Amino acid sequence: SLRVNLDMGKAAYGWMIMKDDNIPGTVVRTSTIPEELGRLVYLLTDKTGTLTQNEMIFKRLHLGTVSYGTDTMDEIQSHIINSYSQVHSQNSGNSTSSTPSRKPQSSAPKVRKSVSSRIHEAVKAIALCHNVTPVYESRAGVSGETEYAEVDQDFSDENRTYQASSPDEVTLVQWTESVGLTLVNRDLTSMQLKTPGGHILTYYILQIFPFTSESKRMGIIVRDESTGEITFYMKGADVAMSTIVQYNDWLEEECGNMAREGLRTLVVAKKSLTEEQYQDFESRYNQAKLSIHDRNLKVAAVVESLEREMELLCLTGVEDQLQADVRPTLEMLRNAGIKIWMLTGDKLETATCIAKSSHLVSRTQDIHIFRPVATRGEAHLELNAFRRKHDCALVISGDSLEVCLKYYEHEFVELACQCPAVVCCRCSPTQKAHIVKLLQHHTGKRTCAIGDGGNDVSMIQAADCGIGIEGKEGKQASLAADFSITQFKHIGRLLMVHGRNSYKRSAALGQFVMHRGLIISTMQAVFSSVFYFASVPLYQGFLMVGYATIYTMFPVFSLVLDQDVKPEMALLYPELYKDLTKGRSLSFKTFLIWVLISIYQGGILMYGALLLFESEFVHVVAISFTALILTELLMVALTIRTWHWLMVVAEFLSLGCYVASLAFLNEYFGIGRVSFGAFLDVAFITTVTFLWKVSAITVVSCLPLYILKYLKRKFSPPSYSKLTS
Repeated sequence: SLRVNLDMGKAAYGWMIMKDDNIPGTVVRTSTIPEELGRLVYLLTDKTGTLTQNEMIFKRLHLGTVSYGTDTMDEIQSHIINSYSQVHSQNSGNSTSSTPSRKPQSSAPKVRKSVSSRIHEAVKAIALCHNVTPVYESRAGVSGETEYAEVDQDFSDENRTYQASSPDEVTLVQWTESVGLTLVNRDLTSMQLKTPGGHILTYYILQIFPFTSESKRMGIIVRDESTGEITFYMKGADVAMSTIVQYNDWLEEECGNMAREGLRTLVVAKKSLTEEQYQDFESRYNQAKLSIHDRNLKVAAVVESLEREMELLCLTGVEDQLQADVRPTLEMLRNAGIKIWMLTGDKLETATCIAKSSHLVSRTQDIHIFRPVATRGEAHLELNAFRRKHDCALVISGDSLEVCLKYYEHEFVELACQCPAVVCCRCSPTQKAHIVKLLQHHTGKRTCAIGDGGNDVSMIQAADCGIGIEGKEGKQASLAADFSITQFKHIGRLLMVHGRNSYKRSAALGQFVMHRGLIISTMQAVFSSVFYFASVPLYQGFLMVGYATIYTMFPVFSLVLDQDVKPEMALLYPELYKDLTKGRSLSFKTFLIWVLISIYQGGILMYGALLLFESEFVHVVAISFTALILTELLMVALTIRTWHWLMVVAEFLSLGCYVASLAFLNEYFGIGRVSFGAFLDVAFITTVTFLWKVSAITVVSCLPLYILKYLKRKFSPPSYSKLTS
């Protein structure tokens, strides 16, 4: 009975979550753990796409001596228009001698380039160095017209969309379009850019080196169709690029500045190659690609031979905006006693900045940035320094974390668990899952992981309760998770309202079903012991079956509709959630209280029946069973905190079923086989004596509990009752 009731209850909670209009699009993929949502202590979240929207906005272009922000983009635009109009006037003038005229320039000593030419180079590099493909929606309705349509719509701006694996790249290409240099076409071998003047420039793609999480950079070699120049462009993370570009004094500092503003940075560089250099590279590259052993290493080595002394062009900053209502949600979760850990693959500064702007770390809090450690001694010193600080958030990188866990696992986890917030940056997917397992192992508390991409799947599956967000990165995470939501802010309602209710209801339902079984067992025990332990069943066949099903099933199951406070209250006072993590709704103490209630009520019902019915002893079954059903119905009413109309219907329905069954189940109301033929005396049931005696027994079994409950509410009210009054 307990198993069946709880499983049906869990299915009902899942249905309620999916039907909640305040969190549309939520899917419950696991029907067995809705209660886990009610007792979480650690929430481990990803950053990109989970706390942020994964929609990038181009914010900053830095050229070393001059920096352009959103308000000065029009300057870039005018520079680009000027430089391209000059190029075209030159080209039209000396189209014949365009190639020779470049020779003296390259041999001349390097003069400091004008800002205009540097902007020109930087924008061109950003427009060429990427993996983006422009896509045109075909406007032709009929399939036969497609050939004409392709000509008509060729490069029209209205219906062009860009497609790429990363939203950062699309943003950069859209930005170059906004300043006048537009990517209009791309296939496997060439790319075409449209200048502000409407001319089309064609570049042949000679080689492309895609972005990998190890190299953290991508490169491309292109040949300009008009001049035949070969250029190697490259862009990547500052960590990877700082060693590749020529010496400069501003890159590191500016990267730090941008990261502190919460921008994602990319460094762009280029290198001009002569025909001979490129041919030499190509032959070595093809040779490396054909090698059988260590192919990847050899290919990487050849590419690295090009990645030297590159000319640093610019630094770009792209902003990833926070999702709606992330701040109030994190605030609410913190007030609910949930400790939030952010595990991200981003840079330390960017992660710290997002942690502050999302209020994951409150403004007043100190932040302890864990210095990079590589040895046991360093880890020891750093842990000691951290131990001296109180109530401060911890920011640590994946490498340092690895070292600490290797030598001082227990100490580190103990310290980190005391922090109000922890940010782990540069984390790999396996590290994320490892952190979840560590928390479960060391604290024994419930953990929840929330993420949006394939890289969060391992963490989601390792946690007690996984939540996936359907975002830009596909549905991998939401399909692997136990619960799937559409926005981060929905997690507040999912935990505070549904998680809390599911837990409280399951606790009440489970204990009530135990009480229902124990009370009838107690009555049988008392009955047998009075009759010299004769093995005579008190209730025959259908009464036993009907007791747990038709007579008490509906009222007991209606406990799944019970709620102590309204959803609005639960969201307004997240502190109510904190009480649940102590596990007081369902503990040995509450279980034993229910056992005592069952024994007390079972004893009273049976003894009462035996005491008051000396004369009509044959009718003891009818009397005790009637009192038992009434007691159960009253106990349900006593347990309920907020009435729902279905509960009232269930109570009266069960009572009606019982009264109706008295008429046709008469042979069951005798005792044992002896009086099997004894008819249920309808005349006796309708007498006043029967009614007052049954009422008396029921009152004695239930009234003390009502009085005790009233006194308890009076002298030590639970926290939620202070809000409902």
